[in-house]
Amino acid sequence: MNVRIDQKNGSKVAIIESSEILIRNVQDALDLMASIKHIHDSNKIVIRQSNITEEFFELKTRLAGNILQKYVNYHTKLAVLGNFEVYNSNSLRDSIYECNKGEQVFFLEDEQSAIQVLHSLH
Repeated sequence: MNVRIDQKNGSKVAIIESSEILIRNVQDALDLMASIKHIHDSNKIVIRQSNITEEFFELKTRLAGNILQKYVNYHTKLAVLGNFEVYNSNSLRDSIYECNKGEQVFFLEDEQSAIQVLHSLH
């Protein structure tokens, strides 16, 4: 795993780069969040869809809800990059829509949009 930091006006966004699945369960998500906070002093993370287990995108597993709740509880902003049209789930589509209207978690297609959105948050 490689981490790039995009810094702007005192805001740090950690961009995760990896060819592996990094988040398979809640503990993996917590470990990633903690290491980014500790090593890079950032509470804003960009990660790719391919770095997260497919179970995350199956809402019935509750994995997404459990992970996202931890990120909210620990005041960590998250942007997931990918093409979410590949999932044929109205519930997932609705969840992504609602997340993107908020200020905590975003599901976006490109890195530059994710960085811009995360920098705009306090």
